[in-house]
Amino acid sequence: MKIAIASGKGGTGKTTLATNLASFLAETEKIILVDLDVEEPNSGLFISGENIHEEDKFKMIPEWKKDECILCGNCQKVCNFNAVMKLGEMIMVFPELCHGCYACSELCPTKSLPMKPKKMGELKHFKSGNLVFIESKLIIGEEQAVPLIKQTLNYVDRNFPKRTIEIFDAPPGTSCPVIEATKDADLILLVTEPTPFGLHDLKLAVETMKELKKEMGVIINRFGIGDANVERYCEKNNIPIIAKIPNMRKIAEIYSEGNLLYKKIPEVKTQLEDIIAFISKFQQEVTL
Repeated sequence: MKIAIASGKGGTGKTTLATNLASFLAETEKIILVDLDVEEPNSGLFISGENIHEEDKFKMIPEWKKDECILCGNCQKVCNFNAVMKLGEMIMVFPELCHGCYACSELCPTKSLPMKPKKMGELKHFKSGNLVFIESKLIIGEEQAVPLIKQTLNYVDRNFPKRTIEIFDAPPGTSCPVIEATKDADLILLVTEPTPFGLHDLKLAVETMKELKKEMGVIINRFGIGDANVERYCEKNNIPIIAKIPNMRKIAEIYSEGNLLYKKIPEVKTQLEDIIAFISKFQQEVTL
């Protein structure tokens, strides 16, 4: 089962939930946690383990071969992302815009744009007891997260085909990286906060997941601040509220030290148990 933990905005507590839920579940069963927020991964601040494997990740970018080119301009015509342009007697390639679709290379009549690997990030694989943790990170200056997210998910599928539960710490927002991180998930846990900003961005996230036809539930973090409008919205739209993590100064203190919450705060452990019960019930319904 694949569970993606997402949110409409940053800072709602996705990583807090992902790391605590994965660690709690790993006390009794095999779990894999994947940090797919590749632009700013921080699950590793709370998860420690033995470094099993690491590798560089590459995307394919065309490289112009001047001597073979006849300057027909076909590459510019077929590129949907304006990553290849014919300027006078030169073909310019913009790696930051390239999506590695191979169109310019495959459709070049003189094979003047062969695809070459370009490093975009790094993947690291850790293990601690029953918990496997995988983290990918874009290198500084790299602008596209989707190719690295896709390669990270392929790494998981290739190396762990029989894992019981996979937990994805998804990027914030509702843009392309979120779509890539959640498109194959069986269940989406949306983390929000009971504030006007939290509700606004929760609505965006819900509409996105509806477009993807995903089953979802909501976790309210920092419960006790703000108002009850998030609860009213979920009730009106028949979206289950799975847990309410209380707003406590002690939580912020433990989090700021890079420690897990459920081991020290009973209220958080209770909410995690409710989330696990919801996941178990969902699993049973799916398999019936």
